[in-house]
Amino acid sequence: MSLTDCRNAELCTITDEYTGGEARTIPGLVYVAFGSDGNPIIEHYSGTTGISSATRMSPDTIFWLASFTKLATSVACMQLVEQGVLNLDSPEQLEGICPELQAVKVLQRCPDGTFELVDKNKRISLRMLLNHTAGFAYAFEDAKLAEYGRPVGFDDFGGSRDDLFQRPLVNQPGDKFQYGTSMDWVGIVIERATGLDLEDYFRANIFAPLGMHSVSFFPSEDAKANLAYMHQRLSDGTLITQEHLYRRPLVGGGEQADDKRFCAAGHGCFGKPAEFRKLIAVLLNDGVDAGTGTRLLQSQTVEEMFTDQIPDKPRFSNTLVPVAKPWLANATPLSPMPEGHTEGWGLSFSISHVAEDGGRAAGSASWEGLANLFWFADRKNKVGGIIASQILPYGDAAVLECLARVEKGLYSALK
Repeated sequence: MSLTDCRNAELCTITDEYTGGEARTIPGLVYVAFGSDGNPIIEHYSGTTGISSATRMSPDTIFWLASFTKLATSVACMQLVEQGVLNLDSPEQLEGICPELQAVKVLQRCPDGTFELVDKNKRISLRMLLNHTAGFAYAFEDAKLAEYGRPVGFDDFGGSRDDLFQRPLVNQPGDKFQYGTSMDWVGIVIERATGLDLEDYFRANIFAPLGMHSVSFFPSEDAKANLAYMHQRLSDGTLITQEHLYRRPLVGGGEQADDKRFCAAGHGCFGKPAEFRKLIAVLLNDGVDAGTGTRLLQSQTVEEMFTDQIPDKPRFSNTLVPVAKPWLANATPLSPMPEGHTEGWGLSFSISHVAEDGGRAAGSASWEGLANLFWFADRKNKVGGIIASQILPYGDAAVLECLARVEKGLYSALK
């Protein structure tokens, strides 16, 4: 699978329109598209590492990958399900590993505006954690949780287990889909079930076999020297640089080599965005790394991961997700999609229900990272893609527009 030089140049030109010129609506972008063999169809580095930086975006630039981490966590979890170590549908096993999930209460708002914690009416399963129906939420999205936590508040990206352990559910288990901190709990389940912290498990069972050497929960000093700047888009569209949102691994020393280090399974990885294509390509290739022949997952496991787990709870296009912290996320649809489309949820990523006109096939998977990073995996057409920026809040109009244009061009070129 390849592009002509002309088509390649056209796609590069699209990204360069956003990162160059007087308008320069995006400081820098990484864009890569690839086939099921993991080889890039196009790999382009556009702009600079920061709006005020002269350093060009390059293959060495390190990004906060944010919720891209969830994909690695779901693969690790399903490896253990295959081995019989974990069971998707056994609340008894889950509570044995994480007794905190037996004790957790459900947050309710009373008619007078006060809050109360009530008992669960159903036990939580590992499958619920993977498909975001367990009842956990993010405080940056859920106003009820955010208000309940004040005046101290909950920090979704503070790098602490304590913050995670102190959160109640916001829904009864199984009642509804709500994107939240469930995957951080899956990471804790993996660590307790294997006796390894997530950094070591990922490295041994996913990253090293795939050659994803830059991806880590704890960036080395060399990696931090190549870190892209984090940006904030102000209400007038102006971009400014700011401190990284997820800072603890950046200031605590590379390996944080103590037994208390927290590997945030829902958002904690840093690395080179283009390297993540290797993991996505494994899903396109039914669980096998085409380059080495290494099998990470059985084909039937990949099939289950791509099966809609919430058919009775479809997510509708253009339904705005309320946000409690607008400096972190715009009130955009959870996953932008064409009018009239619906999406489901697999294990653990979004699943499209409808084919896009001239684009992704029905059944394609996709997800994103808070700082406006996006990936997709179209198994029918054996193609995937990643676009990565470092801009807050999530749902940046310029990045989404660039993504739509370059992906449309990609599919047109591959016809």
